[in-house]
Amino acid sequence: MKILLFMTLFAFAFAFAAEAKVRTETVEYRDGDTVLEGYLAYDDAMKGKRPGVVVVHEWWGLNDYAKGRAEELANLGYVAFAIDMYGKGVRAKTAEEAGKLAGIYRADRTLMRRRADAGLEVLRKYPLTDTKRIAAIGYCFGGGVVLEMARAGNDIAGVVSFHGDLSNPNPADAKNIRASVLVLHGADDPFVKREQVDAFWDEMKKTSADWQVNIYSGAVHSFTNPASGNDPSKGIAYNEKAARRAWSAMKMFFGEIFK
Repeated sequence: MKILLFMTLFAFAFAFAAEAKVRTETVEYRDGDTVLEGYLAYDDAMKGKRPGVVVVHEWWGLNDYAKGRAEELANLGYVAFAIDMYGKGVRAKTAEEAGKLAGIYRADRTLMRRRADAGLEVLRKYPLTDTKRIAAIGYCFGGGVVLEMARAGNDIAGVVSFHGDLSNPNPADAKNIRASVLVLHGADDPFVKREQVDAFWDEMKKTSADWQVNIYSGAVHSFTNPASGNDPSKGIAYNEKAARRAWSAMKMFFGEIFK
């Protein structure tokens, strides 16, 4: 009888797990007259509200990498929204194009903040989002964006920058930070050099913010993305160990800020 009961419960649990699935939606929204198109992901087996995470793409624009990260976050129990900073269908095909697109927002931090806030608002209004528990993560260009969200004083729990741009043309804005901050940086990143890291360090020390910087040996720029290749001499390369450690650091960080 006990064996039969166990097998019945096991079969029920297996069937329930088989039905669980990460659902994704393409969401069209706007920043003023600009049409944007983001990517929402959540686990439909979970009931009720759960923490929300904004995902900000690299300088290429919203692509499969950012969407995949949103899906991974959904598997962890979050509702994730990969936002669109550039506009519907605006995607870079070359590094030169990507640099020009990212440069528009780096040169206009007001525009950068407003565009990020448009995506954040979509996540806030989504019925599954616990609006008291929201964070933002970003990669490369997106890492700089989430730091700018924090400097704007956004009422979110935390931000995580993966090999992100740390520059800040307005250091005094750091006093507005209310979110916890986690920066995950490659020690050998030739694009975000030690001088920029030191300037960020000084910027944070002048605030009362809760902040952390993790630096990974042997890692260059874009170390979390397998599409970055495996040649660190180019300054951009995937580093499996650093990527794994950075993702684990993010999960621990979320465990703290979302409790």
